[in-house]
Amino acid sequence: MCTESYRDMILSFDTSGPFCAAALLDGETVLAARAEPMKRGQAERLLPLLEDLLAEAGRGWKDVTRIGVGTGPGNFTGIRIAVATARGLALGLKIPAVGVTTFEVIRATSDAAIAAVPATGGLFYLQHADGTITQSAEIPGGAATAADDAAANAATIARVAAGKPTDTRPAPLYVRAADAAPSSEAAPVILDDA
Repeated sequence: MCTESYRDMILSFDTSGPFCAAALLDGETVLAARAEPMKRGQAERLLPLLEDLLAEAGRGWKDVTRIGVGTGPGNFTGIRIAVATARGLALGLKIPAVGVTTFEVIRATSDAAIAAVPATGGLFYLQHADGTITQSAEIPGGAATAADDAAANAATIARVAAGKPTDTRPAPLYVRAADAAPSSEAAPVILDDA
C-alpha cells in the first residue's frame, strides 16, 4: 500500500438505494469506482468494498484526505449506514466528512430547473430551483434524474464534496418520517441495584 499523501484524495460512498457504491477521486481523476446492487447487507459490505476500492487504486486509508457521503433522500436505513460510516471514518482518520444529497449530484450534472429522485410507492421527490422539495406521482417534463450508474454517481459525490465547506458533519436528508413504528409492547422494567 502506498502511504504517501495526496492533496485531494476523496473517498466517497452511497448506500441510499438498493446498492453499495463507492469511488476514489484524486484531484479530477477517478482512480476507482464500483457499485454492487443489493437490497440488504450494505452495513456488512460497505467497509470491505471501501478496502477493495483503495487496494484496486494502490492507495491506503492514510492517503484519503476527505470523505464524501451520499445523504439521500432514499432508503432510511441505507442513509444512516453511510452517514454513520462517514462520521466514524472522519473521526478515526482525523479528516473531514462532507454530506452530498442526491439532488446535488443531479444538479452537478444537469442545469434542469427540477431535480427528481425516486421515492417509495411510485412517487418522486422533486427539488425545485428555489430549493423547495415536493412529492409527485410523475416526473415533470424537463426535470433531471440521477444517472442509473451508482458508481458514476459516487464519483459525482466526490466531485461535489471537493467543493463544499467542511465545517459541518454530514447529516441524513429525510424528506418524510420513517416507516418504522414504535413498539406496541411495554418497555422493560429497569432494575435498580441500590
